[in-house]
Amino acid sequence: MKFTRWQFPGLVVIVAILAGVMVAGWWLLRPAALPDGVVSANGRIEAVEIHVATKNGGRLRSVLIAEGEFVTANQELAVMDSATLQAQLREAKANLSRAGIAVEIARSGVAQSEAQARAAEAQVELREVELQAAAIRLARSEGLADTGASPQSRLDDDRAAHQAARAAVAAAEAQLAAAQAGIQRARSDVIGAGSGVEAAQATIARIEAELADTVLRAPRDGRVQYRVAEPGEVLPPGGMVVNMVDLADVHMNFFLSTARAGRLALGDEVRLILDAAPEFVIPARVSFVASVAQFTPRTVETEAEREKLMFRIRAQIDPDLLLRHAALVKTGLPGTAYVRIDPSGDWPPELLPRLPQ
Repeated sequence: MKFTRWQFPGLVVIVAILAGVMVAGWWLLRPAALPDGVVSANGRIEAVEIHVATKNGGRLRSVLIAEGEFVTANQELAVMDSATLQAQLREAKANLSRAGIAVEIARSGVAQSEAQARAAEAQVELREVELQAAAIRLARSEGLADTGASPQSRLDDDRAAHQAARAAVAAAEAQLAAAQAGIQRARSDVIGAGSGVEAAQATIARIEAELADTVLRAPRDGRVQYRVAEPGEVLPPGGMVVNMVDLADVHMNFFLSTARAGRLALGDEVRLILDAAPEFVIPARVSFVASVAQFTPRTVETEAEREKLMFRIRAQIDPDLLLRHAALVKTGLPGTAYVRIDPSGDWPPELLPRLPQ
């Protein structure tokens, strides 16, 4: 666009008028000279940033939120691909079924071994009865043989039968011991199969936990600042997907000299005025006073040098106030913090709280 020589002076006049209006507005809105006991310092609005990241590496399947969107605690923000974990879960469940069958087989083995042990006990009792009968017959034959009433061959047969009965008892007792040992082995098999069940259950629990981790959720209420990754990207463990800010933890950091910082206490009132909205006065409170100076000269010898010591102060904005005006909260805005180092003084009228409706 070209301006004629008649239009150019008019444009200069308009610009001058606008500049005058801006200067007048700044002059009207600026705080008056601070009274004794009230000091100011420059700062910037900050908030706790939260990096929502993957626990395990993988491909990002979808991102469910947009930059600038408000989210609530536990809201789904993004989803990782879980096809591999789903396959592992099916395999683990199959292993659990196999381990359960192994437990049933092992329990059947215990029942079978116990039945065999009972049969062996019966055999021992039977052989002991037979041994007792053989012993009675042997004693009778020995008595008859001494009187000549029974032939020697009968005595020999009874002695052989007695020895055989004793051997049968020993064999039956050996079978009983083997059956009892079989019971212990079968019970050990049950324990081993049960351990297999527990291992399969633990594997399922681990995979299900990893599947739950594939859904990235907001740890608290806040606002999304950036989408760092997009669907289809392969991320490493700990790969950041979303950056969000906690709107319930917004504060301004500023610095005061030793003499002024030393007169502040936690909970003291602060007033914040942002450059972007000088018509508002935001109430806050001191939530932190550094115990170590941030700017320290090499030597601290004179009073003038001690005045160079600067301590970081944090002014915390009331979380309830932030929630009521969450849509207006923006981090990074510069402004001025006003603190009252003389608690007996009053705030000047221009520093009384003024908030958006």
